[in-house]
Amino acid sequence: MTGVPLLNNRIKIQNGHIIDPKNGIDEVGDLYIEAGKIVAPQPEKFKDAVKIDASKQIVCPGLIDLRAALREPGLEHKGNVQSETSAAAKGGITRVVIEPDTTPVIDTPAVVELIQQRNHQAGLCHVSVLGALTQDLAAQQISEMGALAKSGCVGVSQARENLNDLNLWRKAVAYASTFNLPVFTHALDSALTDQGVMHQSAISTRLGLRGIPDCAETVAVASQLLIFEETQSRGHFCNLTSNKATRMVGRARFDGVPVSSDVAIHHLFLTHEHLIDFDGRYLVQPPLRSAEDRQGLIRGLKENIIQAICSDHLPHEADAKLAPLDQVEAGISGLETLLSLVVKLAKVGDFKLNDLLAKVTSEPAEILSLNSGHLAIGAPADVCIFDLNATWKVKGEEFVSQGKHTPFDGWELPAPVTHTFLDGRLVYQK
Repeated sequence: MTGVPLLNNRIKIQNGHIIDPKNGIDEVGDLYIEAGKIVAPQPEKFKDAVKIDASKQIVCPGLIDLRAALREPGLEHKGNVQSETSAAAKGGITRVVIEPDTTPVIDTPAVVELIQQRNHQAGLCHVSVLGALTQDLAAQQISEMGALAKSGCVGVSQARENLNDLNLWRKAVAYASTFNLPVFTHALDSALTDQGVMHQSAISTRLGLRGIPDCAETVAVASQLLIFEETQSRGHFCNLTSNKATRMVGRARFDGVPVSSDVAIHHLFLTHEHLIDFDGRYLVQPPLRSAEDRQGLIRGLKENIIQAICSDHLPHEADAKLAPLDQVEAGISGLETLLSLVVKLAKVGDFKLNDLLAKVTSEPAEILSLNSGHLAIGAPADVCIFDLNATWKVKGEEFVSQGKHTPFDGWELPAPVTHTFLDGRLVYQK
């Protein structure tokens, strides 16, 4: 159930296990909300407040997903702002970041305003926008970044479009830094990718599919790291997939290069071996890689080389996954499974739950330079409540998202979300 009205603007979430990684809070207690903000405990004042019993449940900041496609404007047959932010609310996500590869491209304030108007009408999730690094993402001319910054863009990106001209890349990165805009980059060298479908290995050869080697990522990461270092511009590597690239980013961070990185949750559970049966639900870009790479990504999380975990939500219509594997559209729906998979990773991957929750709350907020992702007094009341002791079975056909494709179909996952609050409004209740 979404969009549940609460007429009283005072809310008391009581008896919950509050986990706020940024502020080191990990205790059972009450959380007080008034006028859309977290406020100090005031038991007398809140006698008539709406009360939510969170006994035996986790109360944490609403999740921040650094990469989720809403598909609007331009591809509304795959998803739209209403459907995909509804899915986000169901997944305990209170902010998503969208990339500029919409139609039209997000390279003018007018497109930013259009998206925010549509999102205001939906009212279920904050949407942060990345503006285009180059005009129309055509890799020919640098975009009007000053105007994009003024319109509220939190960064700039070339999305998944190629920009192989390193001189233009260097100028664009340096220009972005003058507006304090981080550059979000998908580091893949298109010449080495060579229209590949999956990770290059003996398995891709056996399946007769063109492969994408690790070096397509590492070559791009290496050149971009050098430019971020020279210009001292903030960079963020989206969706690292290989152990080698992760080590390279870790070394650069150790040397003081101002970069951060994220990983898609499916890369922490799945490998290229899942494609042996030609199942298009496992086709994503960048591709699933080897078990060694998967372990390297997990180590990167533990060593804080990787600061954030995202869904990489990319919904498709039903027919998009029915073609032969080399013609299937890459991408899966992930908003509704992100939190549960993070909790599962904590259980099976020898992580503290608090540390992994930071990767989907406070650390993404820090990358975006936002005062969110925590529950301090005065913070926006973006809150997620989930049941750590319950489980649910993933059924893609029951997703709120228009995209029903998920490689986790049939999995039994922990931690169903019971409530999501956005600025103190209850936007989802199980």
